[in-house]
Amino acid sequence: MVPVLAAAGCGTFFVAHWTEAAEILPYVPAASIAVLHGPLTGEESEFARATGVRPVINSLEQARRWSSGGGGPCHLMVDTGMNRLGVPLDQIGDPAISALQIDLCMSHLASADEDVSQNESQLQLFEDVRRSIPARRYSLANSAGIALGKGYHADLTRPGLALYGGIARPELAPHIRPVVRPEAALLQTRTLRAGDRVGYNALFTADQPMRIGIISLGYADGYLRCWSCIGTFLWQDRKARVLGRVSMDLTIVDLAEIPDCHEGEWLTADYQLPAAAAQSGLSQYELLTLLGKRFSRQNGF
Repeated sequence: MVPVLAAAGCGTFFVAHWTEAAEILPYVPAASIAVLHGPLTGEESEFARATGVRPVINSLEQARRWSSGGGGPCHLMVDTGMNRLGVPLDQIGDPAISALQIDLCMSHLASADEDVSQNESQLQLFEDVRRSIPARRYSLANSAGIALGKGYHADLTRPGLALYGGIARPELAPHIRPVVRPEAALLQTRTLRAGDRVGYNALFTADQPMRIGIISLGYADGYLRCWSCIGTFLWQDRKARVLGRVSMDLTIVDLAEIPDCHEGEWLTADYQLPAAAAQSGLSQYELLTLLGKRFSRQNGF
């Protein structure tokens, strides 16, 4: 994903953990990588200075830790109302903040996917921050925040969900297409008789003879049990509905609409994110991040 984004013109890459920064260093310049959790240890500060990776300072303690180790270019997160990570507004005048060499000063919108007054409130507070804290660049908007208008864009936007085909606000729908398509192989086919039960706890019972398939995908891969009896898979634009309970490594589907699908074929989970979120009760973010490492990632662009 990182090489694709870099080739498309993305200039800054945000990761949560320092191990993730090390993983993408071979692909993009170190100065374009920002670690959101900040310098929690001296070892992480040393790694940042040695490589040029930018730590995101979230507290006065992190600011002092960064400066005491020698400082250098960094980013700063300011809390404008989410009460998550970030330096509180009543602390931004502290000498520990003014001592920083701030490349990017940012905050994070809490409710940009909703039309609520909090968005405008955070924007106004962020404008105050921009007047108070000198930085080379400023950033506020996440995926949903981009759709709130240019007033929220500042110098740099930080899309996350949208990069993976998620639609945080309806205004974004015309500009985004799905990019994640979980696929799994059909391991076995079976023929049921009327009265045969399927899967753990026998959630499904056949009321007539039917042909079913067992797919190599389950909740250990991130296809959770919430899809039991409601999920669907696609093969050549035709559907196979999930039967019974999703297992750890296996899911059972009805092959009635795809009688010509045989063992060894690959089926695609119906994972249109907004619709899948509404159907499963999971957020679009969860649907994406739950997909496990057993998937072989392939770039289809």
